[in-house]
Amino acid sequence: MKLCVPILAAAAAASCADAFTVPGGAPQLAGYRTPLPLLSDAPINHPRCTATALQMSQEEMDLITEDAAERMDKTMSNLSENLMTIRTGRANPNMLDRVEADYYGAMTPINQMATISVPSSQQLQIAPFDKSSLVDIEKAIIYASLGFTPTNDGNVIRINIPQLTEERRKELLKQCKSIGEEAKVAIRNIRRDGVDGIKKMEKAGDLGKDQALDGIDAIQKTTDEHVKMVDESVGKKENEVSTL
Repeated sequence: MKLCVPILAAAAAASCADAFTVPGGAPQLAGYRTPLPLLSDAPINHPRCTATALQMSQEEMDLITEDAAERMDKTMSNLSENLMTIRTGRANPNMLDRVEADYYGAMTPINQMATISVPSSQQLQIAPFDKSSLVDIEKAIIYASLGFTPTNDGNVIRINIPQLTEERRKELLKQCKSIGEEAKVAIRNIRRDGVDGIKKMEKAGDLGKDQALDGIDAIQKTTDEHVKMVDESVGKKENEVSTL
């Protein structure tokens, strides 16, 4: 009887080994030679998983469209700043916003180097924080080709704003159009980046065709709105320049 115990134990062990053998890393039931698929190998077709993946793809596409809109808004802000630098016959500190001078080896906007005030409707006054930068600021204003002739008395720089001639008005109108075109090009480049991003997602299978079209349409709509705003801003500035 004692001899039967090891025999039965060996048989049980063999049976267990047969039941739980893992050929190739996959569990196998006794009597079957086809291994059960590992969890990591099993396809994920659960409706909840599919819905989550689609939601994540939609959110990613929404981020692309939102980023495009934010960048276009930034372009509009830059447009406004650039248009303010174009004079209309009246003194305005913004006329010097794009003027930079050499300050200890670094090009620096002069509105960060000095206080710019308007003593009268036809004059600007620049008072540098560092008097040693007076000459550099004066040169920067001259080289900016704004049509100004600054005068330096050793303490401050004064600029008398001349009345616009017809020829000068035409030049300023050309500047308005040029600044507007730069803004439009920037907006269209942003549109291109956004559309390319959505198309890549569609190509990778992360978005359906209809989803991609919706995203592209949204970006196009935002583009059209901003291009219209550019035309309105430039037109308003052109009217200011043309007004005698």
